[in-house]
Amino acid sequence: MKNITQIPRQSLRAQVYDRLRSAIIHLELKPGERINDKALAEQFGVSRTPVREALKKLEDEGLIVTSPGSETVVSLIEVEQAMHAFTVVASLHGLAARLALTTLTLAHADQMTAINNEFAEALKVEDKYRAIQMDDQFHAVIIEASHNPEIMLALDRLLPKIRRLELQKFNTFDGKKSIKQHQEIISCISNDSKEQLPALIENNWLSLAEYLTEK
Repeated sequence: MKNITQIPRQSLRAQVYDRLRSAIIHLELKPGERINDKALAEQFGVSRTPVREALKKLEDEGLIVTSPGSETVVSLIEVEQAMHAFTVVASLHGLAARLALTTLTLAHADQMTAINNEFAEALKVEDKYRAIQMDDQFHAVIIEASHNPEIMLALDRLLPKIRRLELQKFNTFDGKKSIKQHQEIISCISNDSKEQLPALIENNWLSLAEYLTEK
C-alpha cells in the first residue's frame, strides 16, 4: 500500500496517523479489514507505540473499531451516518458562501473555471481520485474566500464520514451533473448575482448526498 511505507522518526505519531487515515479514507484499508499494530509498526519501520497512539485517535474519530475481544478493524461505511454528515457539510459550505459574498471576485470565478475544467477532464478519463481532488479544490476557493479557518477544520473532521462512500460509489454520470452545477456557481459569481450562491452550493452537496445514499 502506497501510504504504508517506512517513515522518518520525526513526528512519528502524527505521520503514522496521517498515513493510516489516508489509507482508510482512500479504501486502501477496506471497511471491515483487520488491523494489526505489530504488522503496521514493521511496515512503517517504527515501534508499536506511535501506531497504537494513532489507532486510538482513529478510533475516537470512528474510522476503526476495537471489539471487547481486542480485535481491531476498519469501521464499516454507514450510509445513515454519511447522510447526517452530508447535511452538516452542505450547511458549512453554504455558510462559507455567505461569508464570502463580499470577497469573491471575477478572479475567483476564473480560478474556479480552470479547476472545473480539470474536474471534467478527470471525469472523462474516469480518474475518481483526481476528480474528487479537483472538486475539493473548487469548493476550497470559496472556503478560503470566507476567511474563517474554523469551517475548514470542521469539514476536515467530517470528511472521512463521506469520502469513503464517495469513492466506493463514484459514478462518472453523476459527476457530469456536478460540472453543470459548478458552472451555475461560477456564473453566479461572474454575473454578480451572489445572493443565490449559498443555495447553489448547498444544493450541489445535497444532490451528491442524495445520489450516494439512495438504496
